[in-house]
Amino acid sequence: MLPASSRLSGSDNFRLVTRKGRRAGRPRLVVHAITADEVARFRAGADGFDRVDPALAEGGAVPRVGFVVSKAVGNSVVRHRVVRRLRHLLRARLGTVRPGCTLVVRALPPAATAASADLGNDIDAALRRLRLDGREDSDIGGAK
Repeated sequence: MLPASSRLSGSDNFRLVTRKGRRAGRPRLVVHAITADEVARFRAGADGFDRVDPALAEGGAVPRVGFVVSKAVGNSVVRHRVVRRLRHLLRARLGTVRPGCTLVVRALPPAATAASADLGNDIDAALRRLRLDGREDSDIGGAK
């Protein structure tokens, strides 16, 4: 289980991350991400984001994670199994994600039959691509 401070909740918060954040697609999942600085900019514009949790704009805050698993992935049992596996994988990686980041992990249908190791590799690759793996000197994705 994720700590309460690391759980993303509320449809406005999910909407902000998925619509305004960056994303990295992998074969079994898509990771949407937004940093605290980006949240603060959008809140300042208040373009319908006035109901977003103000804690998302705190730069030193612990990373928050939310999950989206649609019915296309499978029935209720399968969807909940996928969420439990993703939650377990991300709990182990929370310490490596840059503070103040908010993530939404959207599972795709192949996630239902994927091994946990494959899901973990997809999460790691997506975090590296989004440059959220806590490494400041990362050169993934081009110039700094």
